[in-house]
Amino acid sequence: MNRVGILVGREKTFPDSLIQKINERGKGETVAEFIKLGGIRFDAPPQYDVVVDRISHEVPFYRATLKRMALEGTFVINNPFWWSADDKFFNYSLGKKLGVAIPKTVLLPQKDYIDGIVSESLRNLAFPMDWQAIIDYVGLPAFLKPFDGGGWKNVSKVNSLEELWAEYDKTGTLCMTLQESIEFDQFVRCYCVGQQEVMIMAYDPRKPYLSGEQYVHNPDYLEPALADRVRKDVRTLCTALGYDINTVEFAIKDGVPYAIDFMNPAPDAELASVGEFYHKWIVGAVTDLVFKRLAEPKETSRYRWDALLSPAPQAAYAVASAAEQQARTITPSKKAPTTTKRKKG
Repeated sequence: MNRVGILVGREKTFPDSLIQKINERGKGETVAEFIKLGGIRFDAPPQYDVVVDRISHEVPFYRATLKRMALEGTFVINNPFWWSADDKFFNYSLGKKLGVAIPKTVLLPQKDYIDGIVSESLRNLAFPMDWQAIIDYVGLPAFLKPFDGGGWKNVSKVNSLEELWAEYDKTGTLCMTLQESIEFDQFVRCYCVGQQEVMIMAYDPRKPYLSGEQYVHNPDYLEPALADRVRKDVRTLCTALGYDINTVEFAIKDGVPYAIDFMNPAPDAELASVGEFYHKWIVGAVTDLVFKRLAEPKETSRYRWDALLSPAPQAAYAVASAAEQQARTITPSKKAPTTTKRKKG
């Protein structure tokens, strides 16, 4: 019997619907349930074949537990190792290299630091910063937002250098980015499941978060050519990052979709928020993904750090290393080395 564990926070309708859907399809041969975790032994045998993670980014105990499960062969959706290492500023840089339109973005030093970090600890930090040069590059208005995190937390729009300073002074130990504001004509949020299945959703970020007013079901919201480009960009980003579940947000201006956020591996899927149509879609898509992962052979090596982003270069390095090792084991010739003696005088 296959066992599927669901790890969640406060959300209710999505995990309940997902468990019901998996159990109906599993017909007793695959069983989904909420995980219960206490003290975790470091040598405990695996309990689940697949785990769907919705909350470990907020709870370090859960994140450490999932890494332990992955070590024993459990397939974790999403990869807890990469999710731990990822950040939005890296994603923006990667997206730019992949040919996706990205707003101009600058990473900012923290305003404050943890105890023990003093001025001598920051000798490599430029001070004072050239704020005017940053504004000249990014432009105004701009968005000040954490380089990590989600849910529109600690995000503020600034219209002047003075507003930027005022908001920056409130950020404490958070590491922030300043990003060009795209005064959009259209805005979409896209589910991506299994790095291929894409659902484009008309979305209004100006409405209150989790208000139920942000999502609009309109299949014809984007022109066909623009919708195709958005799907292509979504797949490009999620395949490069390796996320099994993610959302990608685009601010669309003059026909250009700018990817402004694509690190949402536990995206909103609650019925009251996303609506019945999108809720059913995401439940069905994740259920399909779970059964797809259950059918695949277990490969514990998939979580090796050195293969997370560059599997092809890593394979090439392995081949080169093997060839080098073979060369070293060749029996050396008995011919004396050809060295040159230095003459006296």
